[in-house]
Amino acid sequence: MASLNVGNLGEYLREQRRNAQLSLRQLADAAGVSNPYLSQIERGLRKPSAEILQQLAKALRISAETLYVQAGILDEREREALETRAVILADPSINERQKQVLLQIYESFRKENATDAEADVTTDAETDASADGPRKADGSDAGTSPSQ
Repeated sequence: MASLNVGNLGEYLREQRRNAQLSLRQLADAAGVSNPYLSQIERGLRKPSAEILQQLAKALRISAETLYVQAGILDEREREALETRAVILADPSINERQKQVLLQIYESFRKENATDAEADVTTDAETDASADGPRKADGSDAGTSPSQ
């Protein structure tokens, strides 16, 4: 069977399993998957579904989002945003209204920064385009005289 592009996921899972001091069989039992199937995932021969990854994460007591990133299902920035939201929602020192306000502020900052990043890319592209305008034989811009 040809290896799929999930080797990094398999290596990561094996490392997490060993850190948790679990055998392959113990993790398979705890996650509700077969021993051979888990072995194939660890060797990069199978690509597990998001549901299986969630079961493995729960058994390993790690974030499912971390496994989703390793599997290429979730972007790293999305994972960080999800984890930030989860931390805010889990904080027992603030009330529900405060949590919702914090989440709204967080989302508004993310949107603002995404808009700023898009504007920067557009400005850079426009600057590059104007810098590549017509040139005279002496290398100066066609729109300017050499004395300028």
